[in-house]
Amino acid sequence: MNLLPSQQQHWTTPPTSHPCSRSKLPALLLVVVLLLPTTSSLRTGPRTPPSVPGSASAAAGNICRGLSPSTSAASPCMLLSWCFSSVARATDNISEDNLLGRGRIGRVYKGSLDNRLLVAVKVLNLEVKGASRSFDAECRTLGQVRHRNLVKIISTCSNLEFKALVLEFMPNLSLNKWLYSQNQCLTLLQRINIMLDVSLGLDYLHHQHPHVIVHCDLKPSNILLDENMVAHISDFGIAKLMLIDNKSTTSTNNIGTVSYMAPEYGLTRGVTIRGDVYSFGILLLELVTGKKPVDTMFNGELNLRQWVNNAYPNAVMEIVDNNILRTDFTNLQQHSDGVDILRRCLSSIIDVGLHCTKDLPNEKLLMRDVVTMLQEIKNRVLVN
Repeated sequence: MNLLPSQQQHWTTPPTSHPCSRSKLPALLLVVVLLLPTTSSLRTGPRTPPSVPGSASAAAGNICRGLSPSTSAASPCMLLSWCFSSVARATDNISEDNLLGRGRIGRVYKGSLDNRLLVAVKVLNLEVKGASRSFDAECRTLGQVRHRNLVKIISTCSNLEFKALVLEFMPNLSLNKWLYSQNQCLTLLQRINIMLDVSLGLDYLHHQHPHVIVHCDLKPSNILLDENMVAHISDFGIAKLMLIDNKSTTSTNNIGTVSYMAPEYGLTRGVTIRGDVYSFGILLLELVTGKKPVDTMFNGELNLRQWVNNAYPNAVMEIVDNNILRTDFTNLQQHSDGVDILRRCLSSIIDVGLHCTKDLPNEKLLMRDVVTMLQEIKNRVLVN
């Protein structure tokens, strides 16, 4: 401590007018000695107590690792951290009754905080290779982004035996459930709004954030819908952060779902924003047709894009999702040119999807252009 030399000098030369000063010296030295460990602990931070591997109670005793504040693009931002007991309390001891979904590296549970705020708790399976790396990537990305169409991270919990992300809860769950549910149906306007929401989120990641971020795993199950059916992009576990520009040196060894993956990823080692554009284009075509890119009808040389391209522009009504026809065609019949309005709208949307999925990377649209095009399509639908 910087104060020790001056204090010692004062103690060793006490004024003669205070005879009791000499008697206070041992007590003062004792106070200084006792304070030294305290100041050291303040400087180095608290230590995490040891734990017993595989024990829930041991995990509860661990101190959750908070993320250090940093302005570096490669470092996570400051996030509020929870301990295991808080996660267990919120999810009723991670009960299967609260299970919302499962993925390759973990499960998502519905949780409730003391203030009755609902959350989604993503618990990672640390036995799966890459789970810890995925946790760090998602913390790093979600800790830095703020956008209406990106899922928000509330807290994290991390120790040697347990890692979880606490995210905002989306009551309408994933787009995948809406597209392929027998009980739920999306109107054309809802689909356009969802596509516009996703494009706005990607535009922020690609063009508005200080550092270009590539999501790398865009698909219906990673698009979550809130109570107002506003779409939020989720699952940033393999997102890539570009530190210089949109030309990444990051390898493509860990890139999302094959059926949504840009063809160039099989030929090159680099990740670019055009890969997200391709995934978005496939997602858009899926929204219009109601066909998964892995549908059994697609085999050999025929894939979703080729099937749609073969029908464009003259036969788009033959490939459109029947749910769109059921929900929107009745309303459009009130207009003398209602069918033509629907056909033109669908053709415009499909045109965007086909341009997003061009073979050559440089031929693909940028998300800022996609936003403009979809906004124009939405405006025309609202007018009609």
